[in-house]
Amino acid sequence: MLFPNVTQLDLTGPVQLFSRLPGATIDLAWHDREPVATDSGFSIVPTATFDEAPQADVLLIPGGQGAFDLLDDERAIDFVTRQAEHARYVTSVCTGAFVLGAAGLLLGKRATTHWASHSLLGTIGAVPEHAREVRDGRVITGGGVTSGIDFALTVTAEVYDEATARAVQLTMEYDPHPPFDAGSPTRPEADPEQVQRAVADARHGRGPVVTQAASRLGLTSH
Repeated sequence: MLFPNVTQLDLTGPVQLFSRLPGATIDLAWHDREPVATDSGFSIVPTATFDEAPQADVLLIPGGQGAFDLLDDERAIDFVTRQAEHARYVTSVCTGAFVLGAAGLLLGKRATTHWASHSLLGTIGAVPEHAREVRDGRVITGGGVTSGIDFALTVTAEVYDEATARAVQLTMEYDPHPPFDAGSPTRPEADPEQVQRAVADARHGRGPVVTQAASRLGLTSH
């Protein structure tokens, strides 16, 4: 799924990996086929509208601030619900988890998302778990942004096999050795004040729309 103000790496990281898989076809679905602006200053062109998109084997919802705008988009939520009914795997990266949640797909499911919004997962009925990727049945969720590549390797091993996942990892030279050890709130070089601000900002800016989505599912707020 593609939408305005998507965090492009949430989408393009997994898509780059999936595009290397034997026989894979990728569709980027949105309301129309006009270019969709990402949060990175460039646009991506959808390949199908919601009505044109074929049934997905793997339904992927990326994240970004735009994901929270989708919680009030009835057509988008309906598309996710319809696709999820027959998809082999229902997945998200980063805050795309809240779109799955708004569609009622995370009720009682273990799930993860970006650390800044992680505390809001319980509001939409999920069972929050801190991890780079979490699988609960056919629902697979990835953490924030770069976690999408780890997530995509996990999905590849499920849909194909581990040998295929390893081959694609090698082709992409995915062998991260970051120059700093500040990649998550638990790492020693992460700034605790930055973490506190980001969590507070997420609860203030995103909490109300998540609570509204939860109320439409008949859930009480946390």
